[in-house]
Amino acid sequence: MAVRLFWFIPSHGDGRWLGSTEGFRSTEFSYLAQVAGAADRLGFEGVLLPTGRTCEDSWVLASALAPLTQRLKFLVAVRPGVTSPLFAARQAATLDRVSGGRLLINIVAGGDQAELRADGVGLDHDGRYAVTDEFLRVWRGLMAGERVTYQGEHLFAEAAELLFPPVRPGGPPLYIGGSSDAAVAITGEHIDWYLSWGEPVAAVAGKIAEVREAAARHGRSVRFGIRLHIIVRETEEAAWAEADRLISRLDDETIARAQKAQKASQSVGQQRMQALHGGRRDRLVIAPNLWAGVGLVRGGAGTALVGSAESLAERISEYAAAGIETFILSGYPHLEEAYRVAELLFPLLPIARDASEAVKVAPGRAGEAGGYALARGDGVFPTGPS
Repeated sequence: MAVRLFWFIPSHGDGRWLGSTEGFRSTEFSYLAQVAGAADRLGFEGVLLPTGRTCEDSWVLASALAPLTQRLKFLVAVRPGVTSPLFAARQAATLDRVSGGRLLINIVAGGDQAELRADGVGLDHDGRYAVTDEFLRVWRGLMAGERVTYQGEHLFAEAAELLFPPVRPGGPPLYIGGSSDAAVAITGEHIDWYLSWGEPVAAVAGKIAEVREAAARHGRSVRFGIRLHIIVRETEEAAWAEADRLISRLDDETIARAQKAQKASQSVGQQRMQALHGGRRDRLVIAPNLWAGVGLVRGGAGTALVGSAESLAERISEYAAAGIETFILSGYPHLEEAYRVAELLFPLLPIARDASEAVKVAPGRAGEAGGYALARGDGVFPTGPS
């Protein structure tokens, strides 16, 4: 199976050591533009832009990076419960249009209670997925060109519609990650791509089987990706030495603080990540070439593929055989490691190459200047030009 390779925009900062300010690189836009430009030139299909209070805003960054790149796709987060489906759909359609159809949407229900409450979201885990389900029902209708009236337990819309359509019929592809039953159910009914964090192949295969079964109940199919860090070198010894160096500045107190914060998360995926290593340095190798050292201090994706290009190509082929098609990779620091991955690993992989097609952006319907309100028949113009 041909694989699709994505990279990562380090909008929360970058560096050569985890858990240390030594060699830290701030989120200056000029640096993030370097990373995006490298990913575009090297042949990565797209980039993931993270979201949350520790990151620069993913929507603003994607909008700024799109004109600086040519082919790169942008996987940008939408957070149901934080924003309305119509407002988010309008943002998405516009960014999709101005980027020439290079937008992908990452649905993030959220797992950090403190962060969510700071954003004004007080729902528990199941409540957030209930909002996500309602959000996606409205979203899908809008992206299909419908005029949507909807009343749910959490959300409502009255005669909502998009005047300027997205590039692709149905809107940008939807991605989601999540290991809970609620996340799997949402995926089966609404989502195009399911993303797993980097667990051993057998565990990932089990999740794929669950999602396929959930999708089949709705007469749908889902495609699959995985989120991993990566440390690739010319030899196994050099790669594992780099893994040791990456966490060489970590002390036990820093690890303990990070593990305590991670345990407070309601995310089932985060709980599975923690269970792989238990916060212990002597349990970091959890499968051949799969290392959990990043998860000692980093929430979310906490595992890395570590090894020579040849061995990592084998591991990637094993994930691909289980059903994984897209690999969203990252490495510290992200600029230099993008080049290492492209130079060492790309030649050994069957990378999917989409046919180069000119993207045609469809015209929108007449807005205020085109008499939309009069044509609508209610004589009411949209409010203001803002």
